[in-house]
Amino acid sequence: MTPLFEPLSDDALLLRLGDSIDATLNAQAHTIASKLREQAPPWLRDLVPAYASLAVFFDARHIEHADPHAYVISALKALLGTPLVAALREPDPINIPVCYGEEFGPDVAEAARLCGISVDDLITRHTAATYIVAMIGFAPGFPYLLGLDESLTLPRLATPRTRVPAGSVAIGGAQTGIYPRESPGGWRLLGRTPLVLFDAARETPSLLSPGDRVRFVPVGADVFADESR
Repeated sequence: MTPLFEPLSDDALLLRLGDSIDATLNAQAHTIASKLREQAPPWLRDLVPAYASLAVFFDARHIEHADPHAYVISALKALLGTPLVAALREPDPINIPVCYGEEFGPDVAEAARLCGISVDDLITRHTAATYIVAMIGFAPGFPYLLGLDESLTLPRLATPRTRVPAGSVAIGGAQTGIYPRESPGGWRLLGRTPLVLFDAARETPSLLSPGDRVRFVPVGADVFADESR
């Protein structure tokens, strides 16, 4: 797909690289974002990578052009015309402790049944992968994670819950993620982490950022209780 440029607002545009959940497209979005941050043009305000797109926010006061959108599009086209071979630095995986099943993961038994495997096998497969934070969305700090074992693809709940506890680790379709705070949700809950994924009072509010690598580590209820203090 030829990259497309779409205006989002007076001070933002969207670079669309494709229209599917694809690891290669997501890596391209992160690489372009990394290159732009390295260049640090004075007009750049923020970058928000998603699965197959990159939102670019700019400050028109630093653009001496009658059409700021056209100027930024020209800059992005110039960047896309150069080899983007410099891969993103692969960060060490961030370990996320998860207590699976029981009151922490009320859907884990049904999820295993739908997958045609045992609960232990489901947990083994879910914790075997190293995931990439494709993007943050839905709620502040909610990570959409790429890398789920295809055998664990699960349909969303027919009726979403009105309350999902903060820290719930879940699967929705071919994605896995973590609810950063209590909210409604329709993904299937496998377990829960005691880590706080989003805290506005922290210097960096979101625990995870796009491009981070994540591994889930199974823990017992006693460890969960200790780490949640």
